[in-house]
Amino acid sequence: MENVYKKLRVFNMIMAFLHLIQGVVMLILSNDSTLTITRNYLAFDREIMKLVPATENLMNLRMGPFIASFLFMSSIAHFIVSTFGFKWYAKNLERGINYARWYEYSISSSVMIVALAMFSGMLDIVSLMLLFTVNGLMNLFGLMMELHNQTTGKTDWTSFMFGCVAGAVSWVAVFTYLFTSLGKANVQFPSFVYAIIVTFLVFFNSFAINMFLQYKKIGPWKNYLFGENVYIILSLVSKSLLAWQVFAGTLRPV
Repeated sequence: MENVYKKLRVFNMIMAFLHLIQGVVMLILSNDSTLTITRNYLAFDREIMKLVPATENLMNLRMGPFIASFLFMSSIAHFIVSTFGFKWYAKNLERGINYARWYEYSISSSVMIVALAMFSGMLDIVSLMLLFTVNGLMNLFGLMMELHNQTTGKTDWTSFMFGCVAGAVSWVAVFTYLFTSLGKANVQFPSFVYAIIVTFLVFFNSFAINMFLQYKKIGPWKNYLFGENVYIILSLVSKSLLAWQVFAGTLRPV
């Protein structure tokens, strides 16, 4: 087991550098493309003497640094668990729980789905804040799944199911904006938007499937560390694909 954990430590360090290098390259190569964040509010229309919906531009968000941010988040998390936090990380893995994973996912994957939602037409600051929070809670339900089942003789799936509900709500929001926009005349999304939606949807569900297989103890997933390695690979691949699909679609130098 000592050799297994040693390999896992090296694996995490490699992942830290792979995420870091991609994040730096993303910052260097990305153009100045932005998306405008808006704020919806009620304004009084003196002509009709009623409150009516109004929108104002709040800020222009540079997408290069925003996309690179979730790569840096993963790099920091992998660096922590492969260096000064390794003993804490290994001790928790022996108990079948990884706090670092879920805390990092709750932020990094929330940035990812917010970016996806923005490309789908969700630009209102409050909507984006709520989407970020719901997705963050979905990941924290993953943490609760592992934490709760430390003390149960039989697997309790309550947290898993609540997390699935939170995840489903996030996707309903994204698709609502996407299909609402498509329903308008002359609206056509770039092809990369469809590509990142399909990619992220596949990987989004893969994390839940990995947890399901872990707790069902199917095949190699009987070993918790196998599932941990799968999480690490899924995280790298999903973040890399999303980042470079966005780069190819809108951030590459002209």
